[in-house]
Amino acid sequence: MTAIAPPAARTGGSSEQGRRFRSMATDVTLRVVDPGPGAAEALRRAVDAIELVASTCTRFDPDSPLMQVNADPRRWHEVPPTVFEALLEAAAAYEATDGLFDPRVLDTLRAWGYDRSLSFESGTPALTGTGDCPTAPGRRRWRPAFDAPRRRVRLGPAPVDLGGIGKGLAVRWAAAELAGAGRAVLVDAGGDLHAAGTGPDGEGWLVAVEDPRGGTDPVAVLRLEDSACATSSVRVRHWSVDGQPVHHLIDPRSGRPGGDGLQSVTVVGADPATCEVWSKSLFLGGRGQVRQVADERGLAALLVDDEGVVGLSRAMRPYVVWQAPHVL
Repeated sequence: MTAIAPPAARTGGSSEQGRRFRSMATDVTLRVVDPGPGAAEALRRAVDAIELVASTCTRFDPDSPLMQVNADPRRWHEVPPTVFEALLEAAAAYEATDGLFDPRVLDTLRAWGYDRSLSFESGTPALTGTGDCPTAPGRRRWRPAFDAPRRRVRLGPAPVDLGGIGKGLAVRWAAAELAGAGRAVLVDAGGDLHAAGTGPDGEGWLVAVEDPRGGTDPVAVLRLEDSACATSSVRVRHWSVDGQPVHHLIDPRSGRPGGDGLQSVTVVGADPATCEVWSKSLFLGGRGQVRQVADERGLAALLVDDEGVVGLSRAMRPYVVWQAPHVL
């Protein structure tokens, strides 16, 4: 994911409380503008909400509740509320995107050596694969089963990865804890964010969309109020397996890296988890499909292609206050 961070706040006469910490392999920022008397406690609850998702939904800890399910996905498992809700959301997203969002990519990531947390910030990791060639998950329909009264799940034959949607849900639940804590609130988890209220200066939160090709200059700046956004990008999480370049955005139809002709897709909407789902699904559709599908579904989407050209769907245009010169 590409981090999407607001420019430095022009606080003027406003005051702020906040927290910055590392979780889910990303930098997390919480900001409350003109905080009320309960802001400190709300910030504590928001941090706890994010850390709970990080500990229960991670695939990098074999003892996490998610990985306990993945160890034997054909059986019924009782799981914590976070895992149960995340799997319900993933199943709903699978249906909504006609299977383009498919969390059954864990075996593929493992086969490519991505079975542990990698230090992408230090350069492009060079890994050795297992030699296995998992079947593309999209060739078999995903039919997980849920037992809500007993909070049990049964995944089916294949294990799942909740990384992307898990982060979006963590932002959603943290933002809910901060609701009403101040005049405006921001939750930013490395590219998935929720911006509530009118921001520090009363004119909205300014959000810079990073250039996925690198560098410090953004490709666009968005103005958000009571909105969320998420970006799917190959800027950070890419590596090589036995000398072949790969990235983490896997097309379930082929079992290979997707997004032909694209570097990133950003989606703005009401909910960070939904934005996460659609940014990935639009990315997997490839360069030629992003704006068409986004316009058909009324999605606010911004793409950056391999040449650095920025494209906007019709619904994205009202959010853009500045953009790089090369725009479609």
